[in-house]
Amino acid sequence: MRILLAEDDSVLGDAVYKSTCRSGFAVDWVKTGRDFDSAVANHQYDFVILDLGFPDDSGEFLLQRLRAKSPHIPVIVVTARGSIQDKVTLLNMGADDFLVKPFDLDELSARIRSLLRRLPTEDADAGASVHGPLTLFPLRFGATWGGEPISLTHREFWVLEVLVRRKNQVLTRAQIEEALYGWGEEVESNAIEVYVHMLRRKFGAHLIHTVRGAGYQIAPLHQLAPSLHTQTNRHVAPLDKALSAAQHA
Repeated sequence: MRILLAEDDSVLGDAVYKSTCRSGFAVDWVKTGRDFDSAVANHQYDFVILDLGFPDDSGEFLLQRLRAKSPHIPVIVVTARGSIQDKVTLLNMGADDFLVKPFDLDELSARIRSLLRRLPTEDADAGASVHGPLTLFPLRFGATWGGEPISLTHREFWVLEVLVRRKNQVLTRAQIEEALYGWGEEVESNAIEVYVHMLRRKFGAHLIHTVRGAGYQIAPLHQLAPSLHTQTNRHVAPLDKALSAAQHA
């Protein structure tokens, strides 16, 4: 899941950035209203953390422009103004939640997960999404295959999540990297191939299709036969050192 963090305070922004990355999210951090508009125009985000105080633009106007383009993306507003009227105004403008400075980073993480639980999904079970025998639980980065739990790294989880969420599309390697990595993060040239390889070992070779010359696509439902359940392997033997290093990145 990719998060846009808009915060011009370097100390607070750095703390929120590091905390959110440790929670397993890909995070892009912008410090001006101009960069915020550019990021929203050129990238697809799943969540926004928006401070209202920018030197070059009004946070309220940024929120209005964001809502005009992406009416359903969850937004937490961070503000120094904490009156009831301020909160009512922000909620009426399209904020889903707000935090008054100073705030605890654990509370921010809890509020992010609370908003994620409210997102529309194919299954009402705590934000889970379902694709045949595969069920993904974004609140705990968990997955089950035919009801059996499967252990995943954070990035293995998000590879599956973006493929399921965009199941009718073939995604290029660059599109998957966009969902997994924030700006400035170093990406190994074969990282996506490694994650796909690991997921196929854990769930079965037919779960993710390679479309030659184009990218990857999750298998359609009619190809996810119950017999595939027997291919599940929760105790995958270690790969060579390069694969192992990429898995835990």
